[in-house]
Amino acid sequence: MSRLAIASREALSEGGALASQLDNFAPREAQQRLSVAIADAFEHRDVLLAEAGTGTGKTFAYLVPTLLSGLKTIISTGTRALQDQLYHRDLPRVRKALGVGHKSALLKGRANYLCKYRLEKTRGEPRFTTREQVAQFQRIVAWGGRTQYGDVAELEGLPEDSPLLPMVTSTADNCLGTECPFWEDCFVVQARQRAQAADVVVVNHHLLLADLALKQEGFGEILPGAQTFVIDEAHQLPELAANFFGESFGLRPLQELLRDCLGECKDVAGALASLQPPVRAVEQALRELRLAMEGLPARGTRARALAKPEVANGFEALLDTLAQLRETLVPLTEASPGFDACAARNADTISRLSRWLGHEDASDAFADEEVVDDAGEPMDGSSDVFWYELSPRGFRCQRTPLDVSGPLREHREKSRAAWVFTSATLAVGDSFDHLAVRLGLEDPETLLQPSPFDWSRQALCYLPQKLPEPNSRGYGTALIAALLPVLHASNGRAFILFASHRALREAAEALRDCPWPLFVQGEAPRATLLQRFRESGNGVLLGSASFREGVDVVGDALSVVAIDKLPFAAPDDPVFEARLDAIRRSGGNPFRDEQLPQAVIALKQGVGRLIRSETDRGVLVLCDPRITGKPYGRVFLDSLPPFARTRDVADVQAFFVAESAEYSTTEASHG
Repeated sequence: MSRLAIASREALSEGGALASQLDNFAPREAQQRLSVAIADAFEHRDVLLAEAGTGTGKTFAYLVPTLLSGLKTIISTGTRALQDQLYHRDLPRVRKALGVGHKSALLKGRANYLCKYRLEKTRGEPRFTTREQVAQFQRIVAWGGRTQYGDVAELEGLPEDSPLLPMVTSTADNCLGTECPFWEDCFVVQARQRAQAADVVVVNHHLLLADLALKQEGFGEILPGAQTFVIDEAHQLPELAANFFGESFGLRPLQELLRDCLGECKDVAGALASLQPPVRAVEQALRELRLAMEGLPARGTRARALAKPEVANGFEALLDTLAQLRETLVPLTEASPGFDACAARNADTISRLSRWLGHEDASDAFADEEVVDDAGEPMDGSSDVFWYELSPRGFRCQRTPLDVSGPLREHREKSRAAWVFTSATLAVGDSFDHLAVRLGLEDPETLLQPSPFDWSRQALCYLPQKLPEPNSRGYGTALIAALLPVLHASNGRAFILFASHRALREAAEALRDCPWPLFVQGEAPRATLLQRFRESGNGVLLGSASFREGVDVVGDALSVVAIDKLPFAAPDDPVFEARLDAIRRSGGNPFRDEQLPQAVIALKQGVGRLIRSETDRGVLVLCDPRITGKPYGRVFLDSLPPFARTRDVADVQAFFVAESAEYSTTEASHG
């Protein structure tokens, strides 16, 4: 055991620094074992893949060796919310307890910081569609005059998807760089400088991957100096990496480009008259293209989209109008840095669109004849999938690589640093092979640290009997009938996870007249919904796949987690389908090698919502009859914590009677 490992274990032990300095800190053997493994990985510059079950305390387990090592460390989290929690709450507490003075910094992508140039450009422009937007913009202006860091997360009450945010923040595409008149006061530049001087830098996966993929998010100066990387919520990394190592274009970024083109005109005489016609032409082409895409599936392959003649013609028309816009922009690039940036963005969009349409291959007179699969997609060894996705009023077109293990391995080896990948959901059974392959890890050190909770006392797994097959017509009705006795026994206090939005909506209708407050995903912002659910005390929360993570409700408000179906990936996902085809062509088994492990990890994420502390009690309801009726059901059950299991709803009712009695006894003893 290395000296760092010994020091880390002591700090987390009974009588150690954290126990003596932090209120409510309880030493945990599981946490100490994880911290020792992380410290040894730091010391030897190893790669560690570590699953830490719920309740292990993995955040403190990696913060202690990070701060005691003195090494320059990058910590990457799954979301901006977790990033803020880690930086503003957990890191200061551990640093104070250890008595170390290391500098730390919080770094986010450009789009999270106020851009003074774009704020100035937006002033006085008729871009606002409601009085509420006018009032919100005035709030942003007032805040912009007093903020120290320019982090838009400081703006309470402003939705994350507010249309105002792209108007007052920058991206790698529209940033003017050193040509910007506000360069010296740029919040992104200042955040970068703080990160360069820090010993510990907290980022999120989006920023980390954007830099690895050379998207110029402004983080490149920091990465080369890092000696250790800690990737929390590491199960998210492969899917996110596939997006960042690909490329995309869509309606919203194009609309922002057009707005910026017109916004630059007010400082250049005659520019508006020359730019308005091509801008209007692009706007019209976008409207006609989106209209032509009506009737297509919400997600599909490029071949599926272009098989519809009006869609293929719509993309060609868009390409032609963007070329006309380019001809008008080029002479204006000398007039202002803003026009120069707009011209570069327009040229980049033309290139992406051309590649997505396949024009670049077709224009190469010396290219070999393209080989395609049954769906008409290229099979040229590039392992890229070309696909589209529709939203109610927009679209996005994407090129996604099927395998990101190569670039991830290359960047990791180039760093010569220690890398720790950790999460509560990494293993399938006791194997890490699935994730290790996708991350490009060859024979990494591994640690499987089960949750330290007393599962046999705190939890029960209920497997309802006689439910029909999940794809049968009557499954939704039978599901509600099976859940109602559980909800009555628990008096609500339940979180029900659905495999599809359609199933969620049908369940919401079926439960409207029930005696418990109902909280349905989509009917309010996520944070608002969760807060209301916590405060209700006996509510029922309905969510879909995106709610498998981030629902952290400690205490009595959540005492049931019910899952309607085993979370196999949707068959309409073109990237997932292409990955299965690639496995099949290489001689593998798509179900065993991809579908099953992916579903196991997804199920573990949902199950992890149930028990969040040593005092929580609850019932897990797994409704899908395949978990007991199919041979592969055993793989799911073996990957879950050691629940007591039952098929009798009377045991569920007895569980909650016992919980109520235990609560009454506790109340009486405290009275």
